[in-house]
Amino acid sequence: MARSMANMVGLSAFAFILGAGQLLFKAAADRAPALTRWADIPGLVTQPLLWLALALYGCATLMWIYLLQRVPLSEAYPFAALAFVLVPLGAAALFGERLSSAHFVGSALIVAGICVIGLVQR
Repeated sequence: MARSMANMVGLSAFAFILGAGQLLFKAAADRAPALTRWADIPGLVTQPLLWLALALYGCATLMWIYLLQRVPLSEAYPFAALAFVLVPLGAAALFGERLSSAHFVGSALIVAGICVIGLVQR
Protein backbone atom coordinates (compact mmCIF):
# COMPACT_ATOMS: atom_id res chain seq x y z
CA MET A 1 0.00 0.00 0.00
CA ALA A 2 2.81 2.45 0.84
CA ARG A 3 4.45 1.65 -2.47
CA SER A 4 2.60 4.37 -4.33
CA MET A 5 4.83 7.27 -5.25
CA ALA A 6 2.25 9.74 -3.92
CA ASN A 7 2.37 8.08 -0.50
CA MET A 8 6.17 8.08 -0.48
CA VAL A 9 6.23 11.77 -1.41
CA GLY A 10 3.60 12.49 1.25
CA LEU A 11 5.55 10.65 3.94
CA SER A 12 8.75 12.45 2.97
CA ALA A 13 6.93 15.79 2.97
CA PHE A 14 5.55 14.98 6.41
CA ALA A 15 9.08 14.47 7.76
CA PHE A 16 10.22 17.69 6.09
CA ILE A 17 7.34 19.65 7.65
CA LEU A 18 8.14 18.21 11.09
CA GLY A 19 11.76 19.25 10.65
CA ALA A 20 10.84 22.71 9.44
CA GLY A 21 8.60 23.12 12.48
CA GLN A 22 11.46 22.24 14.81
CA LEU A 23 13.74 24.75 13.09
CA LEU A 24 11.06 27.42 13.46
CA PHE A 25 10.66 26.57 17.15
CA LYS A 26 14.42 27.09 17.56
CA ALA A 27 14.30 30.41 15.68
CA ALA A 28 11.39 31.57 17.87
CA ALA A 29 13.24 30.50 21.01
CA ASP A 30 16.32 32.45 19.93
CA ARG A 31 14.25 35.62 19.44
CA ALA A 32 12.17 35.31 22.61
CA PRO A 33 13.29 36.57 26.01
CA ALA A 34 14.71 34.00 28.39
CA LEU A 35 11.86 32.17 30.08
CA THR A 36 12.87 32.60 33.70
CA ARG A 37 9.54 33.76 35.09
CA TRP A 38 5.88 33.69 34.16
CA ALA A 39 6.00 37.32 33.01
CA ASP A 40 8.34 36.30 30.16
CA ILE A 41 5.75 34.10 28.45
CA PRO A 42 4.09 36.95 26.48
CA GLY A 43 7.45 37.61 24.85
CA LEU A 44 7.39 34.08 23.50
CA VAL A 45 3.76 33.82 22.47
CA THR A 46 4.02 37.05 20.48
CA GLN A 47 6.77 35.57 18.29
CA PRO A 48 5.40 35.11 14.75
CA LEU A 49 7.83 32.24 14.17
CA LEU A 50 6.28 30.34 17.08
CA TRP A 51 2.85 30.63 15.48
CA LEU A 52 4.24 29.58 12.12
CA ALA A 53 5.82 26.52 13.75
CA LEU A 54 2.53 25.66 15.45
CA ALA A 55 0.68 26.09 12.14
CA LEU A 56 3.14 23.74 10.45
CA TYR A 57 2.61 21.18 13.20
CA GLY A 58 -1.15 21.50 12.73
CA CYS A 59 -0.76 20.92 8.99
CA ALA A 60 1.58 17.99 9.68
CA THR A 61 -1.02 16.44 11.98
CA LEU A 62 -3.71 16.67 9.31
CA MET A 63 -1.29 15.29 6.73
CA TRP A 64 -0.37 12.42 9.07
CA ILE A 65 -4.01 11.44 9.54
CA TYR A 66 -4.54 11.57 5.77
CA LEU A 67 -1.48 9.36 5.21
CA LEU A 68 -2.48 6.88 7.90
CA GLN A 69 -5.74 6.33 6.05
CA ARG A 70 -3.65 5.10 3.11
CA VAL A 71 -0.52 3.57 4.62
CA PRO A 72 -0.13 1.09 7.49
CA LEU A 73 1.34 2.73 10.59
CA SER A 74 4.17 0.20 10.65
CA GLU A 75 5.26 1.44 7.21
CA ALA A 76 4.54 5.14 7.73
CA TYR A 77 6.06 5.72 11.15
CA PRO A 78 9.70 5.09 10.20
CA PHE A 79 9.48 8.03 7.80
CA ALA A 80 8.94 10.33 10.78
CA ALA A 81 12.51 9.43 11.76
CA LEU A 82 13.73 11.36 8.71
CA ALA A 83 13.14 14.47 10.80
CA PHE A 84 16.02 13.28 13.02
CA VAL A 85 18.22 13.51 9.93
CA LEU A 86 16.86 16.79 8.57
CA VAL A 87 16.76 18.84 11.78
CA PRO A 88 20.49 18.62 12.62
CA LEU A 89 21.37 19.46 9.01
CA GLY A 90 19.03 22.45 9.11
CA ALA A 91 20.39 23.51 12.51
CA ALA A 92 23.91 23.46 11.11
CA ALA A 93 22.92 25.44 8.02
CA LEU A 94 20.64 27.99 9.71
CA PHE A 95 22.06 28.36 13.21
CA GLY A 96 25.71 27.44 12.74
CA GLU A 97 25.42 24.44 15.03
CA ARG A 98 28.30 22.00 14.76
CA LEU A 99 27.67 18.39 13.84
CA SER A 100 29.97 15.63 14.97
CA SER A 101 30.82 12.51 13.03
CA ALA A 102 28.37 10.73 15.34
CA HIS A 103 25.55 12.84 13.84
CA PHE A 104 26.46 11.68 10.36
CA VAL A 105 26.84 8.03 11.38
CA GLY A 106 23.53 8.13 13.24
CA SER A 107 21.80 9.80 10.30
CA ALA A 108 23.17 7.17 7.94
CA LEU A 109 21.87 4.44 10.24
CA ILE A 110 18.42 6.05 10.32
CA VAL A 111 18.29 6.25 6.53
CA ALA A 112 19.57 2.68 6.23
CA GLY A 113 16.91 1.51 8.68
CA ILE A 114 14.16 3.19 6.68
CA CYS A 115 15.50 1.55 3.51
CA VAL A 116 15.62 -1.88 5.18
CA ILE A 117 12.04 -1.51 6.41
CA GLY A 118 10.98 -0.42 2.93
CA LEU A 119 12.65 -3.42 1.31
CA VAL A 120 11.25 -5.91 3.81
CA GLN A 121 7.72 -4.52 3.39
CA ARG A 122 7.77 -5.30 -0.36
